Amino acid sequence: MSTDTHRVIRPSVFYFGTPVVLLTTENDDGTCHLAPISSAWALGQHVVLGIGGGSRSVRNLAERPELVINIALPERWEHVERLAPLTGAHPVPEAKRAVYRYEPDKFAAAGLTPVAVDLVQPPRVAECALQLEARARALTPGGAGLFFSVECEVLRVHAAERVVVPGTHHIDPAVWSPLIHNFRHYHGLAPELGHGFRSETARAAASAG
Repeated sequence: MSTDTHRVIRPSVFYFGTPVVLLTTENDDGTCHLAPISSAWALGQHVVLGIGGGSRSVRNLAERPELVINIALPERWEHVERLAPLTGAHPVPEAKRAVYRYEPDKFAAAGLTPVAVDLVQPPRVAECALQLEARARALTPGGAGLFFSVECEVLRVHAAERVVVPGTHHIDPAVWSPLIHNFRHYHGLAPELGHGFRSETARAAASAG
């Protein structure tokens, strides 16, 4: 029986431990916009993103739905943090001016490298071990316009060889570790505790053994 005690609190954010993705979208002049997103989750071949309502990413996706969802690694947290106070909106919205500054070339500012894609227009981020070419299928406003839930269909996955189980299309969970945004602190994954009954990689390892 648990002996924990609880109390009522009012946390300012609910980042319980969510992966950090670097989102690339296309600006109206054909240039690329790069933005860190810390609300992302997957259902089947779809990824749902939570994006601020006034962001350049939302405006871009409403007009040009192609994007790349680049999943950051723990060792890249400083690159992500360099992006955090930057905005692609010019002029900077009044509500953001106290915290954010305009930066047209976020790749250079973060020390990251754009690389070519196969099916969409915005580039991939070379330093990310997983890069998902995708198309936004639905943008749903929430919180009285404070944010949008963006449903994205994944079209193609680029995975670094080192995170793939050899001879398969499975990401190796023993190797893979995304950057986690944990109540505004950066973390990687802790050591494995076990696996779910539907794990395909565990079955593949057992068969190989």
